[in-house]
Amino acid sequence: MRRIVIDPITRLEGHGKITIFLDEKGDVANAYFQVPEFRGFEAFCEGRPVEEMPRITQRICGVCPMAHHMAAAKAGDAVFKVQPPPAAVKIRELAYNAFVSGDHATHFFVLSGPDFFVGPDADPAQRNILGLVSKVGLKIGKRIIQHLQETHELVAMLGGRFVHPVMALPGGVAKGVTPEMQQRLIELGEHFVEFGTFSLELWREAVLGSDEFRDMVFSKAYLHYTHNMGLVDEKNRVNFYDGLIRVVDVEGNEVAKYRPEEYTKHIAEHVEPWTYLKFPYLKKFGWKGLVDGMDSGIYRATPLGRLNVADGMATPLAQEAYEEFYDYMGGKPVHATLATHWARLIEILYAGERVLELAKDPEITDPNIRTIPTETPSEGVATVEAPRGTLTHHYITDEKGILKKVNLIVGTTNNHGAICMSIKRAAQELISGGKVITKGLLDRIEMAFRAYDPCFACATHALPGEMDLEVSVLDHQGDLVLQLRRNEK
Repeated sequence: MRRIVIDPITRLEGHGKITIFLDEKGDVANAYFQVPEFRGFEAFCEGRPVEEMPRITQRICGVCPMAHHMAAAKAGDAVFKVQPPPAAVKIRELAYNAFVSGDHATHFFVLSGPDFFVGPDADPAQRNILGLVSKVGLKIGKRIIQHLQETHELVAMLGGRFVHPVMALPGGVAKGVTPEMQQRLIELGEHFVEFGTFSLELWREAVLGSDEFRDMVFSKAYLHYTHNMGLVDEKNRVNFYDGLIRVVDVEGNEVAKYRPEEYTKHIAEHVEPWTYLKFPYLKKFGWKGLVDGMDSGIYRATPLGRLNVADGMATPLAQEAYEEFYDYMGGKPVHATLATHWARLIEILYAGERVLELAKDPEITDPNIRTIPTETPSEGVATVEAPRGTLTHHYITDEKGILKKVNLIVGTTNNHGAICMSIKRAAQELISGGKVITKGLLDRIEMAFRAYDPCFACATHALPGEMDLEVSVLDHQGDLVLQLRRNEK
């Protein structure tokens, strides 16, 4: 019996296991994406002061600490019933958009980019940032690294440090913006906008300019018809920091629009015995299983989901890119999973433009940056758009602000059902009739979930913390016929 295991899962944070079942003909009858870790982060937050949550929850994940930091701070605002001053809100949003720009760039160029620039059939040792740089050239590689450095600089400037910031407090922020800082923020914003246009041009050349990759974007192997979710502003435009949660159905019709504190009226969570990660679904449609279509309750909350729920972008260059995207893809909504990467790059451009707008705002240097809470704490809910999906923090405290209950619905958890379906669809389309399974084929299956930028550190937690993903192929009687491991020994 041959044993090949994908170990560790590549260009992804977290643990997972794929099990594929084959029928008598060698076709894929079913496939499961399993998360074998236990998730218990909410439980050990209980009993702590709510004002500590912006510092605690960002330790969930080194990939998106700012997302948890901001969601926790906003939930703290709600618990204490306090509204931060305008300057504090703008400083928070400026830092947050810089973080999103850097996080999206990290995912595309370091994690997913090698699939397109190096190729899924390349030596796995070359499918990384170094292999990407060798393909696109040192000058372009330096520009990518420069952008990551500059996003870190901006987040550290406002947040105190770029990995686990300490800026946001209930009622505002801990540090204001000086006129000298503002000039540097404007310079960085201008660089961010240029990087956004640069990234989209690379996509046009490397993906849209390649018959192979363009066909992959439109391929049935990476297609699912789901509902979509995302934050929107008062004009139904994409917003990462604040707004209402909007849901559109498979055909793009609005089926819900609600405030963060109303999420339990619209979202429920289903549990399966073979994974520790829950399956959120829309109550309006109910849980119908891992199926897509209008009657299914499964939705996607991704960069593509955010564009699908929005009527446009709030900045001019991003709006042009948004219109180009839907013209090319044939209209709204778009259900091609790999098009999520294109949407991610449009969001990089939007984030850069928003950073520049906020950096130029005269009010951002206002020294009034915190409203001291005076109300008795009780309960609060807040939502931000993490790069990988809608993130909700829900806290219930006693009268002293000690947490009694915590619920977190993170971006990857929102997308769990869709990730499972995408892996199954890719496996069904790529494996059939006893086809020889290569590492290049496995990478194409990985591409199905890598498009979601999933972070299983956010979604699940367990010791000892080793990353592991196995692909096990079983026949229709349940007997193991093949097990795949990367770096086979």
